[in-house]
Amino acid sequence: MKKENLKEMTGEKKGAVKDISSSKEKEVATDGQGEQELGDGVKESKLTSRLDQLKADLEEAKDKYLRLYSEFENYKRRTSKEKIELVKTANEDLVVSLLSFIDDFERAEKSQAKDQSMDALKEGFQLIFQKFYKTLEQYGLKAMGHKKGMEFDTEIHEAISHYPAPEKKLKGKVIEVVQKGYYLGEKVIRFAKVVTGA
Repeated sequence: MKKENLKEMTGEKKGAVKDISSSKEKEVATDGQGEQELGDGVKESKLTSRLDQLKADLEEAKDKYLRLYSEFENYKRRTSKEKIELVKTANEDLVVSLLSFIDDFERAEKSQAKDQSMDALKEGFQLIFQKFYKTLEQYGLKAMGHKKGMEFDTEIHEAISHYPAPEKKLKGKVIEVVQKGYYLGEKVIRFAKVVTGA
């Protein structure tokens, strides 16, 4: 009887030990799940705060973009206005300097009415022409140097006609300059109109 009681007691104790250990496992498992839940909660709050931060950054970037875009549009409008004004007034200095030639021609017209000699009239117009040409030279105008027999160059010449060359050496070369060509600085602003030998 003692043995049976002992076995029962041991069994009970073993069971109790098992129960205790299993309850501890449950507790640990519960604690582990609690930690996991706590970890997920922390992760969720971190993710939420990170998401809020990213949303704020996106809003700030949008705001900066809109400000930059509107500034750029204003800049484009302002520069286009300035370009239009510049085009309108670009030749203002030139036009002002040419006004003196209108005055000179008006004076020449008045003096012609007084029956001056043709020589004086020619001299007056020659002076006006020289003054006019010098003024244009100050603004970068330069006449092309053309002479009979020079090579035809498509960069500066425009052939308006071909005539049989009077000499063999003039074949394919400039025979006559019909209209002078001009540079403005280094740029060709008018091609020289020439007749070439065929």
